[in-house]
Amino acid sequence: MTQTYLESLLANDERILLITRNHGFFLFQKLLPDIFFIFLITGVSVYLTGQFGWMSLLGILATLLPLFDMERHLLDWRSREFIITNRRVIQISGIINKNVTDSSLEKVNDVKLSQSLWGRLLGFGDIEILTASELGANVFQTIGDPITFKKTMMDAKNLLDGSSDDTLHFTNVVKAPTIPDLIVELDELRIRGIITQEEFQAKKKELLSRM
Repeated sequence: MTQTYLESLLANDERILLITRNHGFFLFQKLLPDIFFIFLITGVSVYLTGQFGWMSLLGILATLLPLFDMERHLLDWRSREFIITNRRVIQISGIINKNVTDSSLEKVNDVKLSQSLWGRLLGFGDIEILTASELGANVFQTIGDPITFKKTMMDAKNLLDGSSDDTLHFTNVVKAPTIPDLIVELDELRIRGIITQEEFQAKKKELLSRM
């Protein structure tokens, strides 16, 4: 059985929980200008064909441009996926050249959901994922059914943080945290405002002196 591109990205025992795309409203916005130009070109061609018969051929050729553009938007929409696994959140984009961005569920600090009035009526919205890194903010815009997406991600994170049976069977050894691990945890406390920058630097210096 042929392995898909998404399946090739998964680690051992990593399972897909949810796959979604941008809402159809997002695709419609992209296609609307092309649809308008097709009707415009067709109308002008029909009008001019009555006076110049050869204009019908030019009209047919002219409609190919917006049709090709519509096909490009459709392929781009189909290639852009937002995936939740039992370990991370993945974003895949690109028709030929693939771009992959992922956030580990362990590092997710908060998830923000934004929906406009139309988003609530039609079922789309924006999801912003905040991670422990200062640069770690992923925004998924106009995705379909964002409420289910957020719930699924938070449920997966809670299972991972709670060391459920799905994660316990990988090892029976409890590994003591290393000094780099402790520094990362301290940095997360600093980002959350639990400790000050000065306290972080002092403790970091103390930990590095032990190495």
